Amino acid sequence: MLSTRWLQKRRPYWARVDELVARTEKNGIRALSHHELRELAVLYRQAASDLSTVREDPSSQRLAQSLNQLLGRAHNCIYMGRRAQGGRIVTFYRYTFPQVFHETLAYTLAACAVFFALAAAGFVMGVLDPGFHRYFLGPAMMESIDKHQMWTHSIVSVKPLESSAIMTNNLSVSFATFVFGITAGIGTFWMLAFNGLLFGVVSAACWQAGMAGQLFSFVAPHGVLELPAIFIAGGAGFLIAKGLLFPGTLPRRDSLVREGGRAMQLALGIIPLLIVAGTIEGFVSPSDLAVRWKYLLAAALFGVLLLFVMRKTPPVELSSPVDAAGIQ
Repeated sequence: MLSTRWLQKRRPYWARVDELVARTEKNGIRALSHHELRELAVLYRQAASDLSTVREDPSSQRLAQSLNQLLGRAHNCIYMGRRAQGGRIVTFYRYTFPQVFHETLAYTLAACAVFFALAAAGFVMGVLDPGFHRYFLGPAMMESIDKHQMWTHSIVSVKPLESSAIMTNNLSVSFATFVFGITAGIGTFWMLAFNGLLFGVVSAACWQAGMAGQLFSFVAPHGVLELPAIFIAGGAGFLIAKGLLFPGTLPRRDSLVREGGRAMQLALGIIPLLIVAGTIEGFVSPSDLAVRWKYLLAAALFGVLLLFVMRKTPPVELSSPVDAAGIQ
C-alpha cells in the first residue's frame, strides 16, 4: 500500500506537470520557456516511474488511471512533432546555443577566471625564477626561445597535415575539459589550471627573451576563438559538476541529466569555433603575414564571436523537451 508520506511528496510534481501541460494545450509549446521545457521532460520521466509504483497497489486504481491520463496528455505535448534534421541543426546554432550560453554564462566566466588566474601565477613565477620555466617547458622549447626563434615555424612546411592535427588536439582538449566535469569538476579545474599555467609560463619566457610580440601575434588570430571555446567547454564541465553536487529538489540522477543536457549543447556549440581556429592556426598564425593584419583578423573574428554569442535570441521552440534535456 502506498504511504501517505510518499503521496504527499509526489503530488506537487504531478500538479506541476498538469500546470505545464495545461498551458501548452491552451497556448501551444511556445507558452513554455526553455527552462520549463527541460523541466517538463524531467517531470514526465519521474511521473512515468511513479505510475509504475502506483499500479503495484491494487487499492490505487483510480489514482493510477488519473496519473495515466496526465502522462498521456504530457506525451502528446512532448511528441507533437519533430522538425527535419537539417532545420534542427540551423536552429541549434542560430538560437539554441546562444540561448544556453546566456543561461550558463556564469560557469563560462568561472572557467575563464581559473585559466587567467593560473596564467598570471605562471607568468609571475616565470619572471621571478627563470629556472622555473626552463624546468616547466623542457630543453627543446627553451633552446628555441634562447635562439629567439618561434617553435611554430615548422607548421608552415606541412600546413594541411598540421592544421588537421591542431584541430584534433583542440577538440580533444576541449572535450576532455567538458567530460571531466563528471569528476565533480576536479578534472575540469585541472585542465583549465594546467593550460593556464602553461600559457603564463610560455608568456614569461618569451617576454624575458624579447619575443612577446612574436608570441602574441602568433596566438591572437586563432586564440580569440580557441580560448573562448575552451572556456565554454570548462563552463560545461562545471555545469555537470553542479548537477552532480547540487541537485536541489530533483533526484541527483535527474539533476545530472538536466545539467548534462545543457552542458552537451555547449560542447557541441564550440565545434565550429575549434575547426575555424585550427584552420587559422595551421595556415595564418605561423605565416609571414604582417603583424597588423594578424591583429586586425583577430579583432574581426572576436567581434563576430561576440555578436554571435551575446545577441539576444527569442525563446526556442524545441521539437521535443526530451531532446533538450538530453533524455532519449
